Amino acid sequence: MRVVSLVPSLTEAVAATGRELLVGATDWCERPADLDVARVRGTKNPDLAAVAALRPDVVLANEEENRAPDLAALRSEGIEVLVTRIRTLPEALTELERALVTGCGLARPAWLDDAADAWRQADRVFDADAVVPIWRRPWMVLGRDTFAGDLLSRLGVRNVWAAHPERYPRIEVERLRGAGADLVALPDEPYAFTADDGPEAFPDLPAALLSGRHLTWYGPSLVEAPDVLTAALSAAAPRVHRPG
Repeated sequence: MRVVSLVPSLTEAVAATGRELLVGATDWCERPADLDVARVRGTKNPDLAAVAALRPDVVLANEEENRAPDLAALRSEGIEVLVTRIRTLPEALTELERALVTGCGLARPAWLDDAADAWRQADRVFDADAVVPIWRRPWMVLGRDTFAGDLLSRLGVRNVWAAHPERYPRIEVERLRGAGADLVALPDEPYAFTADDGPEAFPDLPAALLSGRHLTWYGPSLVEAPDVLTAALSAAAPRVHRPG
């Protein structure tokens, strides 16, 4: 099998399971750090000619990460494209198995079972409402039906904007500050929020700096994600723990 991945999460998943199959990945596919494959530009602007030149048996993509016209163009060249749809943890586990086993012909990896077990055992140790920005200039937040929102909810952190009709709405920071949240959760991707860039916009809220890889990636990172996210949330906002 020859596999090209257009999604960083899926690249890491394939590399952890059958690295020898990967022949191409995007410039944003930074894990594993020592991955040595052809690079085909970004998730939103892949070099389609370069992808085709790699003669892949399958191209792995995602409905959110990649543009439908690019995927249609690859299919028009006779290339098989497997497009994942992941908006919840159960979908992530199912789609990862489909991509790895059905798409790449690999055996179901042990780490996928470990991820399922880790989240099955995860405690809802929080009882908190959160604003979860993913961008600024303009400010954008998690809205309805998002994978990251589902993960947070499994730890007891409710997304204030989960009922918004858009999945990633643009909302003025004044409205975010006045949304009645207990904390603001700031992942380091897609926007790289840091201790010096983000928390100052929410002076009255505790700010949790979260690993974007553990909040938004679906792959081997899911194994340790419950512990990593819980630790970051606890450090920032110990007062929002669930009583008892």
